[in-house]
Amino acid sequence: MIVLASQSGSRRAMLEAASISFRAQPAHVDERVLEAALGDAVPAEIALALAVAKAGNVSRETPGEIVLGSDSLVSCGGRRFDKPTSRENAAEHLRFFSGKVMELHSAAALVRDGEVLWAEPAVAELRVAELSEAFIAEYLDAEWPAVAGCVGVFRIEARGVQLFESIDGDYFTILGMPLLKVQAALRNLGVLAR
Repeated sequence: MIVLASQSGSRRAMLEAASISFRAQPAHVDERVLEAALGDAVPAEIALALAVAKAGNVSRETPGEIVLGSDSLVSCGGRRFDKPTSRENAAEHLRFFSGKVMELHSAAALVRDGEVLWAEPAVAELRVAELSEAFIAEYLDAEWPAVAGCVGVFRIEARGVQLFESIDGDYFTILGMPLLKVQAALRNLGVLAR
């Protein structure tokens, strides 16, 4: 059994569907403070640092256990985006994404007793369709506030798929955790059978 350092429903659902035994314990990490400290780091580095910080935080409270931390962020047009702070902020994000390629950076880390056993980033590129004001309003009528906690203002497993013309990347990475890489690392650590 591992410990998932997250409250994310999608990350829990991924582990459950893959039959990976876990219990969830939220990490109390101030993401904005850590992001500010990283300064001009590239998005993959930020996602990886946040995943390691979350796993490390919970690792201090769970001696001897392997802790999985994960984080995702979106970059588009040279800007980094966090979860929307309001419905209007979500609409602003969608207007900016319209017709552009969004990069979704997801990272995961496995930590035990403060030691990083494994950590790796992944990226998916999502080409956003041209979004009209009418579409954005209708989309948020249907999806808000469910997408309030979603970087990129979408749930790919729901109506959010309508935002995109094409996707290049792993489905699990888009859901918020590079699950295939996590499984491989857990196999290498003897947590999952080969």
